[in-house]
Amino acid sequence: MNRPPEFWNAVYDNGSAPWVIGEPQPAVLELIEQGWIRGAVLDVGCGAGEHTIRLTELGHDVLGVDLAPSAIAYARANARERGVAARFEVADALNLGDEPRYDTILDSALFHVFAHDNGDPTDYLRSLHRVLKPGGYLHLLALSDAEPGFGPRISRTAISDAFGAGWDLAELKPARYRGRVSEAVVEAQELDLTPGSIVDEAAWLARVRRS
Repeated sequence: MNRPPEFWNAVYDNGSAPWVIGEPQPAVLELIEQGWIRGAVLDVGCGAGEHTIRLTELGHDVLGVDLAPSAIAYARANARERGVAARFEVADALNLGDEPRYDTILDSALFHVFAHDNGDPTDYLRSLHRVLKPGGYLHLLALSDAEPGFGPRISRTAISDAFGAGWDLAELKPARYRGRVSEAVVEAQELDLTPGSIVDEAAWLARVRRS
């Protein structure tokens, strides 16, 4: 289920976003080390900007976008504090444009927002398809329902079934997603998690080629 910008603004304004961990996701760092992040890069749903900042530091041509103005303000402040000239813009992931400008798209924990609870990510994927160059790759990290956890967890088939014509699902494998147990995590007591702690949850990592 998609939510309005006001919802996402609030979690940045009150510091309750469990995905703000002060560092890039380890799974994304592995993609970078393996050479999978190439050419012009779009970091969609960039949040606090950790991946855009790291990629900029490494010399990549990257733009981070997010629906929430508060997220972009946070990311820009984050980049300034680290002395990195990273680029960020407010943008709707469902309407990214019509020009295929990017060789690589990174989605760290956005797809599952659209796909969980039997949601339909079709419009989101169409938007990504329009701006990804033919032969380019979408790298998708999403929370998994393979084990107990918190957040919008999805099944393996929620990913594999979403990619039809125009896409080639090259790889889909288990991974981990690092999150922070904030006061907003309602499952914390049930899962015996300590507020403020950092945990690695079950996730899926997909590599999808745009045909």
